[in-house]
Amino acid sequence: MPEFDPSSLPDLSGKVYLVTGGNAGIGYETVRFLAIKNATVYMGCRSPAKGNTAIASIKAQVPTATIHPLILDHMNLPSVVSSAKELTTKEKKLHGLINNAGIMAVPFAKSQDGYESQWQTNYLAHALLTHHLLPLLLSTARASQPGDVRIVNVSSMGHNLAPKKGIDFADINQEKGSIWTRYGQSKLGNVLNAKELNRLYGPKGIKKMEGEIWSMALHPGNMYTDLNKNARFAGPLSGVVVKMLNAFGVYIPVEKGAYTSIYCAASEDMMPEMSGKYFVPLGRLGKASKFARDVELAEKLWVWTEKEFERKGLF
Repeated sequence: MPEFDPSSLPDLSGKVYLVTGGNAGIGYETVRFLAIKNATVYMGCRSPAKGNTAIASIKAQVPTATIHPLILDHMNLPSVVSSAKELTTKEKKLHGLINNAGIMAVPFAKSQDGYESQWQTNYLAHALLTHHLLPLLLSTARASQPGDVRIVNVSSMGHNLAPKKGIDFADINQEKGSIWTRYGQSKLGNVLNAKELNRLYGPKGIKKMEGEIWSMALHPGNMYTDLNKNARFAGPLSGVVVKMLNAFGVYIPVEKGAYTSIYCAASEDMMPEMSGKYFVPLGRLGKASKFARDVELAEKLWVWTEKEFERKGLF
């Protein structure tokens, strides 16, 4: 497969997308590429000031861009529900949800909701957002052509670092785990979520009649973004190591880091049989871990997640 180039995207006039973590890094580039192709894009971000600055920056490059901020705080699950409801009052259609926001290798901390920060930011908040936007996505799908509506979960090759059980339901916050098993489990959750979404609503989904949605997960590539710069890898030398790796060309440009997200979200080259799959740079099919390919684990996580949200009164 030749390397994907965003310039090959079709005109996206009339289509609406939401990109979480859209004010920086690959999220910013994803928003920019969609805006270049005339899509209406909602930029999910925690800080109104940073969001408005990022939008102004893109509009300086793309004067015709239609971008709106959507304030999303992944460390506050009730606010995620409110943000989803806000979007549904503003738009009658949603063609793409790119669950991009994330943190990596941060010190152990719990949210006010009681979950470890990486598990909540990377997985739970996105699963909750997806749940509350599903009715809008499904209604859009029923009025569109197959493949017009997609959900893209930005995972990582780091999903291979998940605990030995894959998802450790007995220690879901990985309090007995490490900085990396916490990250790995959260990113494995993203892949499993896309797989279960495909089983339910994909081209051969058991609920396809409610609306056909294509769902994919991906590893965007290794980039010198804030995610890497801010990671607390193994100690005080981690920042030096990251800078050295960048100097030696280990990382790809941030712009190219968005290519796979864009490919999955909007490329006409995406085929029905690719829904539910795992992608790697730049827009190529990859092979996820054995846990990430476990259909039963994907369904088990889906059921566990729904029960958690019900227990918290978030449904």
